[in-house]
Amino acid sequence: MPEGERVRIIEASARRVGRAVFFSILVTLVSFAPLLFLTGQEEKLFTPLVLTKTFVMIGSAITAIFVVPLLMRLLMKGRLRPESQNPLSRFFIRLYGPVIRWALRWKKTVLAVSLLVVLGSIPVIINIGSEFMPPLDEGSLLFMPVTLPDVSNAEAKRILQVQDRLIKSVPEVKNVLGKAGRANTATDNAPISMIESIILLKPRAEWREGMTQEKLIAELDEKVRIPGVTNGWTMPIINRINMLATGIRTDVGVKVYGNNLDTLYRLSVDIEKALKGVEGLTDLYTERLTGGKYLDIQVKRDQLGRYGLSLDEVNQVIETALGGMSLTNTIEGRERFSINVRLAQDFRNDISEIQRTLIQTRQAGPVPLSAVADIKMTDGPAMISSENAMLRGTVLFNVRGRDMGNVVEDARQRVADHIKKLPKGYYLEWSGQYENKIRAEKRLQLIIPGVLLIICLILYMTFHSWKEMLIVLSSMPLALIGGVYSLYFFEVNFSVAVAVGFIALFGVAVETGVLMLVYLNESILRLNERKKTQPITPQDLRESVYEGSVLRVRPKLMTVMADMIGLMPVLMTTGVGADVIRPITIPFVFGLITSTIYVLIVLPVIYLWVKEYELKKTGRVEFLDIKE
Repeated sequence: MPEGERVRIIEASARRVGRAVFFSILVTLVSFAPLLFLTGQEEKLFTPLVLTKTFVMIGSAITAIFVVPLLMRLLMKGRLRPESQNPLSRFFIRLYGPVIRWALRWKKTVLAVSLLVVLGSIPVIINIGSEFMPPLDEGSLLFMPVTLPDVSNAEAKRILQVQDRLIKSVPEVKNVLGKAGRANTATDNAPISMIESIILLKPRAEWREGMTQEKLIAELDEKVRIPGVTNGWTMPIINRINMLATGIRTDVGVKVYGNNLDTLYRLSVDIEKALKGVEGLTDLYTERLTGGKYLDIQVKRDQLGRYGLSLDEVNQVIETALGGMSLTNTIEGRERFSINVRLAQDFRNDISEIQRTLIQTRQAGPVPLSAVADIKMTDGPAMISSENAMLRGTVLFNVRGRDMGNVVEDARQRVADHIKKLPKGYYLEWSGQYENKIRAEKRLQLIIPGVLLIICLILYMTFHSWKEMLIVLSSMPLALIGGVYSLYFFEVNFSVAVAVGFIALFGVAVETGVLMLVYLNESILRLNERKKTQPITPQDLRESVYEGSVLRVRPKLMTVMADMIGLMPVLMTTGVGADVIRPITIPFVFGLITSTIYVLIVLPVIYLWVKEYELKKTGRVEFLDIKE
């Protein structure tokens, strides 16, 4: 073939598909970009993914439009073989040809089956659960039991040691380390009644046969049950994220706001009673606003003058004897230690011993503290929590064995039925991961319609026809159906990660539909060129649609298979992080399968139906030269 003729063919081919390829890539790019408007945890998690794909798609668009035609001119030498002589194309044509002929002959049947598939997915969609993010398996557990507020240091230590020994006896546990109370930091406000034990687990290969994380938690929970202690199970990282972001240390929490601690506690207990028995709701616990024990020392001012004491002198003795006074520091090498002084624990554990604490006077010598002060134990709040300038009570619970969305909806209904009306100035707020879920859903309700609107605009710019735009968009329901059925069969709940997978699916589904429509329009263009002076018959139209569908089946399948094969390793991964990345991949891969089936079979049927209507109404067939 002469060089000039070969260059002309390459140039014509590039111009023929260049516009469609560019706008297809643009659709994929734009459909993913709005995810940059996510906020919170989901923003930090998915922004790197969005930016990576964005730059890759920009590079692929530049390569497809400018580099590939140049490489074709440099590397494609000699005789060019038609598509029909490619062995792979012949194989796919032999399989696909009879199917598309049958579909073009039985258009109503194909469209009816497609409609039934869409309608049949409605019950599946209704039964799919929802959650904020898929729970990430961190490889370790965090055990957070809570006991009564007035527990002593010795009893809290005993409970901690007993539970840690029981936990360590389970074969799957590698190590366990617990603490009671708060660390020496201003960010840890845990009371002595709250215990935290980090449980390091052995690799999954060393677990007992058939053991899962859910079964392991159930076994550990049964083993460490102690009267008066409420168990709670979570994982270390997500627990810290929840506490920092929402102030809730479990999956979900009900915050009760008001102005009186007693009323808040009463409402919290009523909510706890209402929530008992909700399926999937576990580790239910109400934060104790009352029940704390305080050592109340009231100085007898009328007795101070008798002994020649001042109020500051008595308070200094109390502070030093009970609280401890910092005297100095000691330096040992590179280590620095503070030296405090106070009474030994045996002299601080009993009120009678505290009453006998001696105070040195100038007139009467040493006198007991009981001579100048009334000492007794009083009840009070264990810990006062406030938020938004109001006092706050909290009911905490985790979700296991069921999706968060349905559990919280059932819980909200139970609370609404049980508590008809809150006192004036009091209100409830559902927080924790559920709060993040609601925030993300509201943002996605803006993002997804925006994505669809932008895709419609780009498609109209591509084809300059609303008919072609609607034909391409008709592939989306079938693409979504494949993703929906895959969520049901893999038992995956709808979450932000799944939404990201569906948004990515939108772009690729539209891309394959655009390519099919380009080849169909090209076939109709050739038909019009052959029939310039002759009328076009329905049989001619059907053969033209068949030709446009069959002869380009290989590039259509290559477009989809490249995405599917590239994601197969992600779909089959089981390592750390698979819990988040697989829910993105599952609807994407299986949605591509149904989308491809639709583009190869149903879209040509819809296209033929539209063109037959045009032929019947106007006597001619409209076509779009996509290179214009």
